[in-house]
Amino acid sequence: MGELILKMEGISKSFPGVQALKDVSLNVYEGEAMALLGENGAGKSTLMKVLTGIYKRDTGTVTFDGRQVEYANARAAAEDGISIIHQELNLIPHMKIYENVFLGREIKGAGGRLDKQAMINETKRLLDQINVDLDPNREVYGLSIAMQQMVEIAKALSLEAKIIVMDEPTGALPDEEVESLFAIVRELKQKKKGIIYITHRLKEVFEICERATVFRDGERIDEVMVSDLTNDSLVNMMVGRELTDQFPYVEGDPDGDVLLEVKGLTNKFVKNASFRLRAGQILGVAGLAGAGRTELAKTIYGVYGHESGEIILKGQPVKISDPHDAIEKGIFYVSEDRKGDGVILDADVRTNMTLASLHKLISHTRIDRKKEKEICEKYREDLQVRTPSIAQLVRNLSGGNQQKVVLAKALMSEPDVLILDEPTRGIDVGAKKEIYQLANKLKQEGKAILLISSEMPEVLGVSDRILVMYEGEIKGELSREEATQEKIMSTMMS
Repeated sequence: MGELILKMEGISKSFPGVQALKDVSLNVYEGEAMALLGENGAGKSTLMKVLTGIYKRDTGTVTFDGRQVEYANARAAAEDGISIIHQELNLIPHMKIYENVFLGREIKGAGGRLDKQAMINETKRLLDQINVDLDPNREVYGLSIAMQQMVEIAKALSLEAKIIVMDEPTGALPDEEVESLFAIVRELKQKKKGIIYITHRLKEVFEICERATVFRDGERIDEVMVSDLTNDSLVNMMVGRELTDQFPYVEGDPDGDVLLEVKGLTNKFVKNASFRLRAGQILGVAGLAGAGRTELAKTIYGVYGHESGEIILKGQPVKISDPHDAIEKGIFYVSEDRKGDGVILDADVRTNMTLASLHKLISHTRIDRKKEKEICEKYREDLQVRTPSIAQLVRNLSGGNQQKVVLAKALMSEPDVLILDEPTRGIDVGAKKEIYQLANKLKQEGKAILLISSEMPEVLGVSDRILVMYEGEIKGELSREEATQEKIMSTMMS
């Protein structure tokens, strides 16, 4: 066992109408990764904000490196050796790597001038420490998410961090880049860093973490050695109940009407894409990062134009010039980038839900506020959006509930075809199951769903048929019965 370097005890934090943390504790040991787990809204992010001075705790103590601390802000915490790498990375795209690493802490030479070469050299040394071959002079723009995370880790090392918080570090990574991140985590542990590892991908806990602390509804349930856990026991601790049938499946209608047909769709992203999507079915789309899955969806949705091919909706060729046009014709795309494209974080739940359907709520040139409230409350109840009220800012909701708000916005537009791009990214196992159940309900109502996911078990678990994409091409289509992970990979490479 490594030395205990962080001890949070008796931490409580409340907001108006909400007790976010109730007398919780957390221990972090040098040279170990502590998984911090729980459903969305369990209190994990709140605790990290208390730790790094973003929120002031109501009660409790924080002991770091043998002394009690309370930080005024996240910068003070970072300068003291506690660094957090957020799910939404905080790099400035059009600045160079070394400029990002030393932003606000620039090295200066004689006469107070910036010592550019010293910063380049130090950035190179830090990147070498984690075996990352990047030119410090390169702009961050254009780096993969994985490489951006490596820059964030180099930045944390430049601060001589003893504790590094990783918030959903693999949430936006393709599978082939996850192992690279794990290798870095292992190196950091060898350097006696303490890692707080927040994730919803439970298999990662067993691969990279020594201990797990589980939160539920703002309370700490337990701290356990990962070696003493199973996947089922961990899920049970998180949700407080047995979560059987992780991927609930309802058989689709094999003879449903073809609602969407794509023929030979081609642009700079996709090549000669053709498929049919039937009412009452979920058509999964599998492929590695860069396969063109999202680009195919956005081409259908009118974000990108196409050079050739056609889109046929309910048997009629259609021209979709932009997303508004797609929505009018009965297609709605739920983006993989929930916070960037899905919601307005600083608007309330009501505004976000009705954003795409306001024209349906206008009476005598004014929005019918009574009707708007009624329909929002209905979707809030139907989708089980956990919020004190529809006047709550979306920023204050958990990831799973933000996703439900996005889905409510989509469903209010009454689409025939719903495109779900990574619909469960960054949300917990309980909320995932609720979204799968919602998709099944929509399927039974005769909707047609195109489901894009990087999680192979998800595609296999909920789809009626699966399209396999590779480098912009649809390489094949598999039935539910014949689809396996191995079959998908072999189809991809054929």
